[in-house]
Amino acid sequence: SPRSPSNGSSRTLSVSEMYLFDTGGQYLDGTTDITRAVHWGEPTPLQKEAYTRVLMGSIDLSRLVFPSNTAGGTVESFARRALWDVGLNYGHGTGHGIGNFLSVHEWPVGFQSNNVPLDAGMFTSIEPGYYQDGEFGIRIEDVALVVEAQTEERFLTFEVVSLVPYDRNLIDLSLLSPEQVR
Repeated sequence: SPRSPSNGSSRTLSVSEMYLFDTGGQYLDGTTDITRAVHWGEPTPLQKEAYTRVLMGSIDLSRLVFPSNTAGGTVESFARRALWDVGLNYGHGTGHGIGNFLSVHEWPVGFQSNNVPLDAGMFTSIEPGYYQDGEFGIRIEDVALVVEAQTEERFLTFEVVSLVPYDRNLIDLSLLSPEQVR
């Protein structure tokens, strides 16, 4: 299988590269689906900016307060805006429902145009990214719970339930707003 390691396809890891880890598992108390990118050496300016902008998109979508009965496809662009600002994008969905002892990618929750409206109690991934063919890939994927926002009318927001740190070596703090840093 192409996903299995072998002596013919394995290679030595280097501190001069970026690595993407797409991980997860199913446990008695829930399902995880976490992706992180790391760089153990000195990232290029593009790698650092792209990572920071992916992080900004993740933060912006997870902090968003939106009306109830809003479909994920309506708010998906908040995860892309920081990348779009400098002409970057990614070619995959921004997130999917998270199943419990079913599929990790659980229909019909998500951020595509044909997904159901988000509602309190739903779990979804939030996973913007950026990829440069043959060079590096970045994805920051967290699991988030849709919860009611602290607003007078019934609005919703997300509570990120993943507890996996981001690579501070890849974050350009000067690009983040005070709200994003907080």
